[in-house]
Amino acid sequence: MAVKTTLRENISIALQSIGGNKLRTVLTALIISIGIMALIGIQTAIEGIKQKTNDAFAGLGANSFTIQNMGVNLNFGPGGQMKQYPPISYDQAVQFRKNFKLPVSISINLDVTGNAIAKYGNEKTNPNITVKGTNENYLLTGGYKLAAGRNFSSSELESGDNVVIIGEEIKENLFKDKDAVNKSMFIGDDKFRVIGVLASKGSGSQFGGDKVCLIPVFKAKQIINNSKPTFNIVVTVNQPEAVTATVDEATALFRNIRGLNVAQPENFEIFRSDSIQKQLDSQIGGLSVGGMVIGIITLIGAAIGLMNIMLVSVTERTREIGLRKSIGATPAVIRKQFLIEAIVICLIGGAGGIVLGIGIGNLVILAMEGSFAVPWVWLIVAIVLCTLIGMISGYYPAKKAARLDPVEALRYE
Repeated sequence: MAVKTTLRENISIALQSIGGNKLRTVLTALIISIGIMALIGIQTAIEGIKQKTNDAFAGLGANSFTIQNMGVNLNFGPGGQMKQYPPISYDQAVQFRKNFKLPVSISINLDVTGNAIAKYGNEKTNPNITVKGTNENYLLTGGYKLAAGRNFSSSELESGDNVVIIGEEIKENLFKDKDAVNKSMFIGDDKFRVIGVLASKGSGSQFGGDKVCLIPVFKAKQIINNSKPTFNIVVTVNQPEAVTATVDEATALFRNIRGLNVAQPENFEIFRSDSIQKQLDSQIGGLSVGGMVIGIITLIGAAIGLMNIMLVSVTERTREIGLRKSIGATPAVIRKQFLIEAIVICLIGGAGGIVLGIGIGNLVILAMEGSFAVPWVWLIVAIVLCTLIGMISGYYPAKKAARLDPVEALRYE
């Protein structure tokens, strides 16, 4: 009970001292605030960057990988030549889909063009529309959802009907407030019936997700201006931990389909949609460490400043310390008083730094068109750091105050 009373008295005296020296308290807390603001501000911005990159790569389809043609290999050595790998044919893609036995979703895609013009009545778009042939699984493998209408039917895919699913931006530009479903529109010179509208991916989409027209892959094969187009196969796995094993299985099967023996190298490549994201996560992790280092360096400077101010406070309050000792305050009580005072000042500064850091970090995120972020783990780290800085910075001044001789302290002018 006596311990609780002494602690309560120490806290009360520390708060009275802080309230009686407002300017010094504000300046000291401001030093801490700057350090915490640097730490929290950087980590908040990094948290926003992480969210934005996750949202962007979610558009590629979670837990997916793409089997695609290897393209051209240039050999610049002696007798160098250009090696052209055979394209992935429609029959090979269909054969892969039929023979792959693992529980996955597979879409067969063909990029027709990236500069088409879509028209409806007197309205038309800019020549920047992406036309892609695909099947019913593309909504899943591509990370899309339908805002209106429906997906492709089996008969539409088999016969290559002139039907299309359009992106939200195309719907807004051509149809305005009208319902686009079951309306007829032109993509280039070909007439299509709209059967669905994709939900918007927003301005954060990095891949023109709202300016896309999806048509049956067999229809795309008929209208593309390429006698030997190459198809892409996108495989989405149900369980993230199964991606690597599924890639190995897909590689073995597609090597057989391409007629490759054991000694022959692969003439196709498999691109995992999370490979770039992993690289970015690694770079973002480096930024996070850099931000932590900057914040800690700033806080070290703040800790030194706080220690100096607390030493000045001990000198200014020498008579007060002597008076408290003369009426029975022990060195331990004096030491706790100054430690509590330093910790409270640090926590006040830390609270201000957290608010400023979150505000500044989210201003950066807002400029990047990201969403509001709060680095909860770093908030806890900041509070712990403030407490530690208060204890470390206040220890020596508190020890010095506790060692003062009460008689000499009372004589101090």
